[in-house]
Amino acid sequence: MARVVITRPLPGAPEELLRSAGHRTTVRDGVMPPSPDELRTLAADAEGLLCLLTERVDAELLDACPSIRAISNMAVGTDNIDLEECRRRGIAVGNTPGVLTEATADLTFALLLACARRIIEAEAAVRTGEWRTWEPGGWLGADVGGATLLIVGAGAIGTAVARRAEGFGMHVLTAGRDDELLPLLREADFVSLHTPLTEATRGMIGSTELAGMKQTAYLINTARGDLVDQDALREALELKLIAGAGLDVTTPEPLPPDHPLLGAPNLVVLPHIGSASTSARVAMAQLAAGNLIAALAGDAMPNGVVDPAA
Repeated sequence: MARVVITRPLPGAPEELLRSAGHRTTVRDGVMPPSPDELRTLAADAEGLLCLLTERVDAELLDACPSIRAISNMAVGTDNIDLEECRRRGIAVGNTPGVLTEATADLTFALLLACARRIIEAEAAVRTGEWRTWEPGGWLGADVGGATLLIVGAGAIGTAVARRAEGFGMHVLTAGRDDELLPLLREADFVSLHTPLTEATRGMIGSTELAGMKQTAYLINTARGDLVDQDALREALELKLIAGAGLDVTTPEPLPPDHPLLGAPNLVVLPHIGSASTSARVAMAQLAAGNLIAALAGDAMPNGVVDPAA
């Protein structure tokens, strides 16, 4: 029987799965993430940790929690975890891919449509009284049907977005890690980011890339905020180098209300809700619990990222 810590209450009651497997499971209360100091204290004697992308798992935390032998991240990305440090210490690490693919692809396309058709701006006009009559020149947006969509990172989520785009009659281009990005950016009416955050992809959309896009093009990011140079994006929007942007992810999260980026025109920002369907979040939490149950029993995680036995 191992002690397991879950850093926040989660849908789907993953603690019950862990307890039914015989593990003493503590769920930290509260909607906000624990501070690093609080997490070190909470997990000091834990063998298993179920964490979220808001928790940084690094050498300092692992030094303070020497009993940890399995970590399960309730996310697809693992950029919040020092994987090399875990590998060096023989700690198993898992994630929760697959179950959030369709929900995130839905949200990506919703964000694309919201930007293209100025949905947020138009809805606000109804509530403020700005809408006075049917206006032939009011809230004009971009066509989606027949437009060209560039998907950067055609993994599971990117591929699911491509299926939706094909249903709208869009022409879909994809860019992988070995493809030259600028020529593809010049062709795209919409650019959607779905690549993992690594040192190679950090800041991959900067001033050069934004200047290389069409002035009528839109940037959509539902992956990780650090893929985009936000200062460069703000400048591109203010100078009208691109038509607009839709972000479900930012750096930091959340953005302070007075953050300069939020003052940029033609920008839609959401509170990282890509996987926020009930079924997806329940499945993610239960998958995360399943990773820990397997690892603490000495088995390979069903969705392992670091396998100490490999």
